Amino acid sequence: MITVPPGSSPPASDDLFEAERPRLTGLAYRMLGTVADAEDVVQDAWFRWHARRDGEVDRPEAWLTTVTTRIALDHLRTARRRREAYVGPWLPEPLVAEAGPAEAAEVAESLRLGFLTVLDQLEPVERAVFLLADVFAVPFAEIALTIGKSEGACRQIASRARRRVRPGTGPERSATRGPVGSGPAPASAGRHRTERSAADRAVVDRLMMAVALGDVEVALRCLAPGVVCVSDGGASTRAARRPVVGADRVVRLLVNLSRRYAGRLTARPASINGDVGSVVSVDGTVDMVTAFELVDDRVVTIRIVRNPDKLTHVDGPPLVR
Repeated sequence: MITVPPGSSPPASDDLFEAERPRLTGLAYRMLGTVADAEDVVQDAWFRWHARRDGEVDRPEAWLTTVTTRIALDHLRTARRRREAYVGPWLPEPLVAEAGPAEAAEVAESLRLGFLTVLDQLEPVERAVFLLADVFAVPFAEIALTIGKSEGACRQIASRARRRVRPGTGPERSATRGPVGSGPAPASAGRHRTERSAADRAVVDRLMMAVALGDVEVALRCLAPGVVCVSDGGASTRAARRPVVGADRVVRLLVNLSRRYAGRLTARPASINGDVGSVVSVDGTVDMVTAFELVDDRVVTIRIVRNPDKLTHVDGPPLVR
């Protein structure tokens, strides 16, 4: 955050930047998938904001969006090279909030872990164009200036990106759900998501209780037959190096984990990027964050983040929108 000397007040330009910080952090987080990298990008944008000449910027919000996107693109190109050597599956860093239907309803669809995972299929420029156009509603004329391509080329890139983002795995444009966005959903959509989240929580609670009791039959009824469990432990933490597929295998994995940590494990319900989830501690230390994606009252995907580098914001997530 910006600091100022004691007894002084931040200039108006700092106030403007701070008002934009959550949106810029949200853009950078959607680009990169990690909070620390997003914060680094926004801090770099702040330095450039202060280095500009007076009168140089006519539209500060658009200028900050352009600068943040360009910095994030540079970071993403480097990050993609690092991820080629990443041990096991890579998942975005989770954003943890208190459990509750209302909290889940307030989270933008474009922050869901499933959607962010799908975005990893895109090339860096595709990801930037898609996010700017479909999530942040930036006009293509401005996107063209940001990316350094023609407006027509940007429209083609956005169209190609939309085709690559598989339907059903993330937010989609439709008459009922409306455009993908970074802000709050309409009231009717919010009520539906609140009801859906409460129903999903009931299924997940039933699953976790069954796992704790070793009740395989009840646990299986909570899972879709083709459920997938993805674990991200990085190089330093034990985790499945490949996705575990199928209800029988996933239940066996969860029950074995529960037995391994019997008497040492505690779990608190949480909202993970708007999905139903939990924060699991072993001997009082946060060990993993788990998010559950459901369709038709069955769990279809379980995402487990154990990489300690991605658990540093569990108790105090940054402001991202």
